[in-house]
Amino acid sequence: MIDTNTMEEKLNLVSEKMMALKSNGMKEIYPISLIDFNCWEWPQGVGIFGLYKYYEVSQKKEILDFIEDWFDHRIKEGILEKNVNTTSPMLTLTYLYEITKKPEYLEFIKEWSDWIMEDKKLIRTGDGCFQHMITGSANDDEILIDTLFMTVLFLTRAGKILGRKDYLDEANYQILNHIKYLLDKEEGLFYHGFNFKRNDNYGKVLWGRGNCWYTIVIMELLEDITLDEGIKRYFLSVYENQVAALKQYADPESGLWHTIINDDSSYLELSCSAAFLYGIMKGVRLGILNKEDYQGLIERGMNHLMDYIEEDGTVNNVSYGTPIGLDGEFYKTIPCCPMTYGQALMILVLQEAMLPYWH
Repeated sequence: MIDTNTMEEKLNLVSEKMMALKSNGMKEIYPISLIDFNCWEWPQGVGIFGLYKYYEVSQKKEILDFIEDWFDHRIKEGILEKNVNTTSPMLTLTYLYEITKKPEYLEFIKEWSDWIMEDKKLIRTGDGCFQHMITGSANDDEILIDTLFMTVLFLTRAGKILGRKDYLDEANYQILNHIKYLLDKEEGLFYHGFNFKRNDNYGKVLWGRGNCWYTIVIMELLEDITLDEGIKRYFLSVYENQVAALKQYADPESGLWHTIINDDSSYLELSCSAAFLYGIMKGVRLGILNKEDYQGLIERGMNHLMDYIEEDGTVNNVSYGTPIGLDGEFYKTIPCCPMTYGQALMILVLQEAMLPYWH
C-alpha cells in the first residue's frame, strides 16, 4: 500500500480542490450546478460527506469549521426544493448535529424527514418505492439505484437520531425493493433504473457509478445501524455477490472499472472506481470480505488511482451527471470533467487507505 505521507498529501490536494470547485463556464444542463461546491445538490452532498469522513480520520478542526460554515450559509440562503437528490447533504448534517448539538440542525433534520415520512411529499411510485424526483423533474414512475445514497441513508440516520424505528423500517423496505427491481441476478450487479409504467430497466446497462451507491450504502449502514439479522444477511449476500462480480470485471492492468462495468470498450471512470475500492476495502476491514481474496485488486487499484490525480488535486476521468440511457452508447458519450462527487469519492477511498488497518 502507498505510504501514509503520500496518501495524506494527495488527500489534502483533492479536498482543497473540491472545496474551491466552480463551474468555470461549462454549460450545465440542470437547474442547480452539479460542479460549484457552494450549491445544495446531490454532488455537493456527496462532497460534504467525503469531507466529514476526512474529518473523522484527521480530527482537523479547520475541516469541521468549513463543514459547519458550509451548512450555515446554504441553510441561510434557502433550499430551492426538496427532492431525492437534494436530500443528499442532509446525511452529513446528521453527523454535524451529533457533534455540535445545534438545535437548528435538529429542527431541519425533523423538517426534512417529516417531508419524506409524515407528509409523504417525496413521491411514491410502484410498490411504494421512492420515486427518483429531482430538481425540475418528477421523473414519473422511475426509481434509480442512486436513491439509496441520496435519500435512504439519511432516513436511517434520522431514524437513529430521532428514535424513530419506523424510519429505519421504511429505509429497509426501500433497499429491499430497489434490489428487487434493479438487481441483475445473473451478473450480481445493478441496472441504473426501473420504470413502472414501461415495466422495464430501460437499456439494462450495468453502469459503474450507479452500482457504487449500493457498495457504499451497505457498508455505511452496517457500521452505524443495528439491523435485524435476517435483513443484514440478505443485504450482505447481495453486497458479496456484487463485489465478486466487480473483481471479475476490474480492468486487469489497472484494477479500475469502466463506466459500463461489463464493457471494456467504455472508458475507465474514476468516481465509480474510487467508490468501489472504498466499499471493498471497508468490507475487508470490517471482516465481511476475505482479505486474501481482494488484497491484490486493492493494491493494484490504489496504485493506479494516483495516476488520475493532477498536481493541483483535480481528479480526472469523472463522468458528468448521467440520466438513464436506453443503450450503452449513451453512457459512452457522457463527457468527463472535474466533479464534486469525483473529488469526494476519491477522498473516501484515500481516508480509508490511511487507517492503521492498511499499514
